[in-house]
Amino acid sequence: MRISVIGCGYLGAVHAACMAELGHDVVGIDVDAAKIAELAAGRSPFFEPGLDELLGAKDGRLRFSTDISEIEQARVHFIAVGTPQVAGGHAADLRYVDAAVTALLPHIGPGHLVVGKSTVPVGTAARLAELVEPTGAQLVWNPEFLREGFAVSDTLSPDRLVYGVRPGDDRATEVLDLVYARPLESGTPRIVTDYATAELVKVSANAFLATKISFINAMAEIAEVTGADITTLADAIGFDARIGRRFLNAGVGFGGGCLPKDIRAFQARAAELGVGQALDFLDDVDQINLRRRQRVVDLLEQHFEGLAGRTVAVLGLAFKPDSDDVRDSPALDIAQRVAALGATVQATDPEAIETARRSQPQLDYRATVDEAVAGADAIVVLTEWRQFRELDPAVVAERTSARLVIDGRNCLDPGAWRQAGFTYVGLGRP
Repeated sequence: MRISVIGCGYLGAVHAACMAELGHDVVGIDVDAAKIAELAAGRSPFFEPGLDELLGAKDGRLRFSTDISEIEQARVHFIAVGTPQVAGGHAADLRYVDAAVTALLPHIGPGHLVVGKSTVPVGTAARLAELVEPTGAQLVWNPEFLREGFAVSDTLSPDRLVYGVRPGDDRATEVLDLVYARPLESGTPRIVTDYATAELVKVSANAFLATKISFINAMAEIAEVTGADITTLADAIGFDARIGRRFLNAGVGFGGGCLPKDIRAFQARAAELGVGQALDFLDDVDQINLRRRQRVVDLLEQHFEGLAGRTVAVLGLAFKPDSDDVRDSPALDIAQRVAALGATVQATDPEAIETARRSQPQLDYRATVDEAVAGADAIVVLTEWRQFRELDPAVVAERTSARLVIDGRNCLDPGAWRQAGFTYVGLGRP
């Protein structure tokens, strides 16, 4: 099929490359010329495992352009632009979605399908359909469920597909079934529903996951004052099939470009609909999450009775491993807070140094763990990259005089680090 993808940021670039991998003829459109040049050269402008390989093996089925008129041969048009928080508020900023649809209108007509993938407040699809349908085209909302670090596999082999369509719009369903023929043939579940439900699926899923993470971090706060071990507690309750173990890892909490802004936008939209009280609990979810960041700073301050003049090695800057994304990253936020208290922060990350440097240039960035821990008074692990999880504490002890390690992700072996002479502090662990 001939497909266009409007917006070639994280979501759009991955989606375009994966649609070409599924055999479609794809053009990706974005207003950022530098980004388009990178993608056209077969290079991803951000780190995502497996994406460069897809971009480099496009076999003529994938191209990128800043010229919106190049979509005219396409019949299926995906909207994959960002929906950040509005400045000074919690609501989603929909100007990029609106601009994308407006740009499409002169180029679409009968037989065309406009497919929204961006995460939007409930009610957005119905509003946009009023713009699209007078052209003769149809609108469907098809939310994305990508995990950074696994975005390629999540697109090629999704755990579910959701289509939000007008009641009785069988053609839109048939066309999307052709787009996703390969994953559907592999057994991917498909849910066909209305616009509002499709929009709510994504934000509801994110709100639930954020709540689960904050729940275990709330339990970690109690564990810290009672001597309980949060990791064992999570293992024990995770065996309950109704609860499950995933997303029950206590630590410095969640971040990134989705969960924080999506739960805030969800609250804002609920308030607009007059049912804000239904999501009041998300205020607590947000506050618990932010509190865990300060907890790491407090632990450092208490240990040294102040941080002025100290040197802290920070291992991890991205909000999660296998990503260079530092948007609302707990790791980068903690590093900045420590530096603001007068400490020298020597920070490293396998992929996120350059993205972190753009927003926090005052930190001392180091290329390797050895360089980061040299001369440090303390080591703080804030992103659970495999390279950090597998560090040999005996070797680290030879590289630095620091003897305090704060495990912000509870990803290290406490016994091994203590045996190597370190004072090990985990979050919610005795």
